[in-house]
Amino acid sequence: MTYKLITHSIYELGQRSNQEDYIYPLQEDMPSNGSLYILCDGMGGHAAGEVASKAVCETMSRMLSEYPDSETFSENVFYKALNAAYDSLDALDNEEEKKMGTTLVFAKFHSGGCFTAHIGDSRLYHIRPSKKEILHLTRDHSLVNELISLGEMTKEEAKTSRQKNVITRAIQPHQETRTKADCLNLTDIEVGDYLFLCSDGMLEKIEDKELVNILALRATDKKKIEILKNLTKNNQDNHSALLVRVEAVNGKSLERQTTGKRHHYLFFFLLLALIVALAALYYLKMILHT
Repeated sequence: MTYKLITHSIYELGQRSNQEDYIYPLQEDMPSNGSLYILCDGMGGHAAGEVASKAVCETMSRMLSEYPDSETFSENVFYKALNAAYDSLDALDNEEEKKMGTTLVFAKFHSGGCFTAHIGDSRLYHIRPSKKEILHLTRDHSLVNELISLGEMTKEEAKTSRQKNVITRAIQPHQETRTKADCLNLTDIEVGDYLFLCSDGMLEKIEDKELVNILALRATDKKKIEILKNLTKNNQDNHSALLVRVEAVNGKSLERQTTGKRHHYLFFFLLLALIVALAALYYLKMILHT
């Protein structure tokens, strides 16, 4: 499979003084047709969060940005890059009691689909706007999610819980056992689909249904990004996102598919018109001979 992808980003401070999110690619470096997307949300004392998110994002992107799209991307390749990111954090560790760390959400389009992975509560959505449907949503590695699974908290209670920002998995230096990611390869990818990678700060005031409705609007991607920025402009936390639209699959775009369908309908209409004309002519001859 080959993909043509159109990408836009959101990268905002919110009400914070420093930016602890980090994304690849950054807006100013956005390639015309990239295939690798990484988003990290850092945490830790002082400036440690921004150090961690940048180190992980830059290490993994440096290792994988030249990986050929024509080859299948495997979990082994992903973990080589992730382990290199862990090594980078180990080297940067400041030995403080409160360890720096970061979440990770990752997507790599390749010949066999789109490989995805995540650690923490940064999310990846696979959305089909034509059906207003979420085909895949990562499961947050968070304390409130665990409590919901155990039946000890409702989703509504989780929204206002003081524990809502406590995550159960993160990338941190000098872990005795390095945290693993949840990995999934997406194969049901169609023209017009979106991948939306975001930090939890994006979702302070946006519900999943509202996000889907925005992406399903008959509007340009830039307009949709503008709407999302307006909805999140007063958010407290740093908030970042990568919006990836599948423009074409194997060279077939939505416009070409639509044109093909129009030609099919036109052919069917002309054939039907011919059949009706022949039937009318036959019926007329029958009348004339009686």
